[in-house]
Amino acid sequence: MNELQYGYIKRNLEFSFQAKTSRGEIKTHAAYLVYAFHPSNPTLKGWGEASPLMGLSIDGTDNFEEQLSTILAYFNEGNSPLSVDLTSFPAVRFAIETAQLDLFNGGEQIVFDNTFIYGKSIPINGLVWMDSIDNMLVQAVTKIQEGYTCIKFKIGAHDFDVECKMLEQIRKQYPADRVEIRLDANGAFAPDDAVLKLKELARFGIHSIEQPIAPRQLDEMEEVCGKSPIPVALDEELIGLDPEEHGAKLLKFIKPKYLILKPTLLGGLGMSAKWVRKANEHEMDWWATSALESNIGLNAIAQWTAVQKTSLPQGLGTGNLYTNNIEGPLLAKAGALHFLPQNAWKLPHPELD
Repeated sequence: MNELQYGYIKRNLEFSFQAKTSRGEIKTHAAYLVYAFHPSNPTLKGWGEASPLMGLSIDGTDNFEEQLSTILAYFNEGNSPLSVDLTSFPAVRFAIETAQLDLFNGGEQIVFDNTFIYGKSIPINGLVWMDSIDNMLVQAVTKIQEGYTCIKFKIGAHDFDVECKMLEQIRKQYPADRVEIRLDANGAFAPDDAVLKLKELARFGIHSIEQPIAPRQLDEMEEVCGKSPIPVALDEELIGLDPEEHGAKLLKFIKPKYLILKPTLLGGLGMSAKWVRKANEHEMDWWATSALESNIGLNAIAQWTAVQKTSLPQGLGTGNLYTNNIEGPLLAKAGALHFLPQNAWKLPHPELD
């Protein structure tokens, strides 16, 4: 494994719309497409992706590219990735892991032998991005009309009563037995009134809410999880934690209903699998969510998800976000992510970029 050589190509992914998040509007997202090859056959490459989110990933720093270049140069000197502690670089670990898996499986973007690549689609939620209330309603209705039966709203940016009216409008048209609603507060609620807000939101038949209060408030989150009528899912709370060292204690104390697994933020597929095992031990469910990766990262997460035992809608509908994504067989349509082998991958060429 330490005989492999590594390189990367940077691509600034351009959003096809105004992408507004709890951390402000983003127009581009830097994707670092990492490739691995053996010197005896340099034309055969395996691909991974390191695309940390600024302001959220622990390796989302201004000098990330410099750090990535230094790490890959160290590997290219003959040092094994296994000899390096990449805890502080979860996106790099994800990229190296998937590039190796792809290479060892023939360099055809097959990370695992799984049902997804043979035609079994993965159910996904339709994401409603932060925007004006009117535009969020339009997004939601459009997704439902396209065939999505699970809709996820980002909330916390508008007045709470206005957001409640938005959900009420959706529920008047689409009852809970027809459309599942998930919420993501991104830690927007204050601990002292979070439970009151969750009780108010519960009347709209909400499936779950992600991270109602900001992470690292363990006592407050434990109380919220215990009193909330809406099942709580942990998201940002997991970032930077080792599932073996901290995961068991965290889950036993807070007792969430769900975990949100983002391999780019958690340190790869292997680390995400450890969180799955911890969730199973505590009888909790989970779903995987992309972190705005290009189709290379999304493909790896989807294939990993396909080998897990889960039937919940996943957060993997981000492939259509960009005007310059890596073209390939992934297609999000009618509430599912599909793999269309007739749509060949159009991968970058390192020697040309």
